[in-house]
Amino acid sequence: MNTSAFQLVKYNSPEKAFRLEQIALRGLLVDEVLIEVDAFGLNYADVMARNGLYKDAPPLPCVLGYEVVGRVVDAGSLEAKKWIGQRVVAFTRFGGYARHAITKCDVLMPINEDIEVGCALALATQYLTAYYMVYVASNIFKGDHVLVHAAAGGVGTALIQMLKEREAVVYAKCGAEEKRDYVLNQGADFFINYNAGDYTNTMKLLLQGRKIDVSMNPIGGQTFKRDLELLKPGGGKIFLFGGSDLTKARWGLLSQLNFVRKMGFITPILLMMKSQSIIGVNMLRIGDNNPAVMRICMDGVLNLYSKKVLNPQIGAEFSSNHLAEAHRYIESGNSKGKICVVWR
Repeated sequence: MNTSAFQLVKYNSPEKAFRLEQIALRGLLVDEVLIEVDAFGLNYADVMARNGLYKDAPPLPCVLGYEVVGRVVDAGSLEAKKWIGQRVVAFTRFGGYARHAITKCDVLMPINEDIEVGCALALATQYLTAYYMVYVASNIFKGDHVLVHAAAGGVGTALIQMLKEREAVVYAKCGAEEKRDYVLNQGADFFINYNAGDYTNTMKLLLQGRKIDVSMNPIGGQTFKRDLELLKPGGGKIFLFGGSDLTKARWGLLSQLNFVRKMGFITPILLMMKSQSIIGVNMLRIGDNNPAVMRICMDGVLNLYSKKVLNPQIGAEFSSNHLAEAHRYIESGNSKGKICVVWR
């Protein structure tokens, strides 16, 4: 069977990087289903992959995409056939930018017919990532002070909502004053515009002598060292779940080495002495190596959504013939909430 897909054919601008082509789909394994895709989501990791900066991406040419919304139309076994006809949001390990996508049964979430595609897509990669950090990999207690970088983005939005459910004090860091109302409306206690000055100075003024308990950081680079300066000894944690600062790189390997240099060097003995933790998060690796945890996260997200604790925000919806524009938007840093692309 063939299907239409946006293939990443070169590392370049979004206008030059993607090509809509017919690709051949392989046969289904016993634990897999085929989804007829209505819409797929964009994540910042897609931008990094398009720029050749995401090491987990398949070799060129490849099809990006971590999540899709659609209907199951085929299955690889009799047991999996129970999914046929079901509307689902599914976590994909690449392959999402296609009219049909193959994925495993254990990363499907059934959804109602009336849920908007953008809302459903947000519940996949971005809300799963946030859930893992807030509810699985850490204990967030009432009154904990938590710094959220890129707070208006998809994961940032999810983190704010979940952290407020845990009754934490949330510091939302963004790059534009126009995002102030957005993050405060999500529940953040404080807004920090990092383009208005060194955010560490702002944080120190707001903390009034305290230290932060947790940093949620998808940026990396120099922000890691700054967060470490703000971090509380005796249980403080930094979650690193991205390296978007790398997208500013223009000098290949030299820029990547500089990215590492800016993060500084930490010895395990120092972390032990201060009782601090640095936790790396890559949901692809978790899905590959610990699918039971992925299932826990999916069930947890659906449970919180059913209780109306979560309110996914749709930042923008693009038609499939405007994929380049969608990539430009998420790369600009001006986007808020979930960015999705609908097949039309």
